Amino acid sequence: MLLSSESHAQLGRAVRQVIVSQAPSWDAHTATMQCYQRASAGAPWQAVFEKPIPVLLGKKGLAWGRGVFSPPQNGIPPKVEKDWRAPAGVFQLGSLFGYAPTPPGGARWPYIQVGPWDAYVDDSTLPQYYNRHIRIDPSQGIPPWFEKQKMRLGDAAYKWMLEIRHNQNPSAPGYGSAIFFHVRRGPDKPSAGCTTMAEGDLTRLLRWLDPSASPHYVLLPKADYAALRGAWGLP
Repeated sequence: MLLSSESHAQLGRAVRQVIVSQAPSWDAHTATMQCYQRASAGAPWQAVFEKPIPVLLGKKGLAWGRGVFSPPQNGIPPKVEKDWRAPAGVFQLGSLFGYAPTPPGGARWPYIQVGPWDAYVDDSTLPQYYNRHIRIDPSQGIPPWFEKQKMRLGDAAYKWMLEIRHNQNPSAPGYGSAIFFHVRRGPDKPSAGCTTMAEGDLTRLLRWLDPSASPHYVLLPKADYAALRGAWGLP
């Protein structure tokens, strides 16, 4: 377990929305998610949903991600590409992607419709594009890497994809990429590292998010969350 004295990270005063997922252990592929909001920096956190939402994580559990702080040294390895682990820590949110022309009704989050020339690169041999959304111009030629990196796959699990900003400040090739909230593939089918849930639950989450509230995502095992809660200013 990580002791709170080992870390200096905590949520900034501008953060008024937090998504929190707690897993039973570092090796678990399941977790429960609750959203919290506060009226101001000094106000108490209030739970948003009546009951926590079940979510699925990476097939092999969690590893320390690269978020808004440097992961502490507690014996848990960092996330690396294709380790089948979800990144643990505190993360900003990026863009919302989807197949439809518009996001779910009521959603206010910046939205990008995924078209035939959109890619999200998980190939660490392409450092200039790694862990980024890229839209190519086919009139300028289709690069050889595009076919394996394209986003529009006709996959129902990717109907909506909200970017979890792991390993983006800056990006370090090989430390994990393409981490999202997206629709689960089944009630107990883990992901490769994303946080997934039933489509209805994801839609509720997207409608709640307020860009002006600087929402962040916290993912930790329960014991580590309890140890870090006070130092990090978590709900």
